[in-house]
Amino acid sequence: MKIAIVEDDINMRKSLEIAMGDYKEFEIVSFKSAKDALPKLDDTYELVVTDINMPGMDGIEFVKVLDGKYEVIIMTGNATLQKAIDSIQLGVKDFLLKPFEIETLVEAIKRSHKVQEVVKKAPKGKKAKKQCSSSSFAASSPALEKAVNMAEKAAKTDASILLTGESGVGKEVFATFIHESSPRAKKPFVAINMAAIPDNLIESELFGFEKGAFTDAIAAKPGQFELANGGTIFLDEIGEMPYGVQAKLLRVLQEREVQRLGSQKPIKIDVRVVSATNANLHKHIDEGEFREDLYYRLNTIPVAIPPLRQRKEEILDIASKVLEDNCEKYGFELKQFNEASKEALLEYSWPGNIRELVSVVERATILSEGDSITPDELFLDSRQKQKSITEMEKELIEEVLNSCDMDIKESAKILGMSNSVLEKKIQTYNLKG
Repeated sequence: MKIAIVEDDINMRKSLEIAMGDYKEFEIVSFKSAKDALPKLDDTYELVVTDINMPGMDGIEFVKVLDGKYEVIIMTGNATLQKAIDSIQLGVKDFLLKPFEIETLVEAIKRSHKVQEVVKKAPKGKKAKKQCSSSSFAASSPALEKAVNMAEKAAKTDASILLTGESGVGKEVFATFIHESSPRAKKPFVAINMAAIPDNLIESELFGFEKGAFTDAIAAKPGQFELANGGTIFLDEIGEMPYGVQAKLLRVLQEREVQRLGSQKPIKIDVRVVSATNANLHKHIDEGEFREDLYYRLNTIPVAIPPLRQRKEEILDIASKVLEDNCEKYGFELKQFNEASKEALLEYSWPGNIRELVSVVERATILSEGDSITPDELFLDSRQKQKSITEMEKELIEEVLNSCDMDIKESAKILGMSNSVLEKKIQTYNLKG
């Protein structure tokens, strides 16, 4: 099994190389940075073990660029809660806090390898059913029921809808549900993730271009708004849209027409816009990063989707459905959660929301030995340690503030965050002196 270790600390990197050398089943290749690793990673690698805090491209950005091509294990000695959550939402299965015993890493690698082997051997043509699909979208908690009812009412209109909520709560599922519940259901549904498109390509991706509009434009191409004509366009992570493109989007919404790059001819469109964000757009507006007029145009009907920790009633139903679907997908006899594992599922806080729950259950389906899944096979204990990251962050912020005599600007600079983010964390952790 060929493994890439990406670690900027030379002592840690060499220590891992030496320690892992005792395990002959692993072929270890180490890199000092993500940028050093990227051009050298190929199909011979099965796993990437990477630090989070690295100069240049950090571990979270690195995982985004890898885009699911490799299984990933994150390791770090100085993580914020948000980075832990970000790694979970990107599909990272193991998150190891330094210092850790080499056996802990080896066990994580073996788990990853077993998952990969089972996935490769899965019966061809079988896929897990999409969880919480819009065709069977039912709310079993008061918190979600309120959001579903609002979405159902909004779906009957052509008003723009803004979905808000943490990453992983199911905003795209809601957008699909709205489309399929609307008079536009038989027309196209086009989903675009703003964060996944390079800034310099967003305008051409959304609005299209004519041949010769720029160097690589060898043929004309319609934009996503044209492709969604008559139907619904879903703009996910709308807060990531570059400020310059926002004005052009506002014009499209007002005039109901697009103009391809390199063309003077407007094209009429009839598109319903659903957008989504996990960011605080009011804060972005205050900081001059998001247009207030665009916000009000997109936010005709707001729908707030609650996090999974506020929807405890749904956890076991979702988990059982994911378990059933994955048993079918991988050709296993039907498994079930024992009572202790059900309690563990209910007690965990699910910072990664439904996306994390689906990931945890899928891995447990594969790694469990019998037909009854135990708490140990959920591996929630190691994830639960991420709660201590909150305490670590609080202690770090408090230490820096004290060393800077509560100087917000200086402390924020040391901590690598904006003044407003630091002030919010001070309030959250009640650190005002």
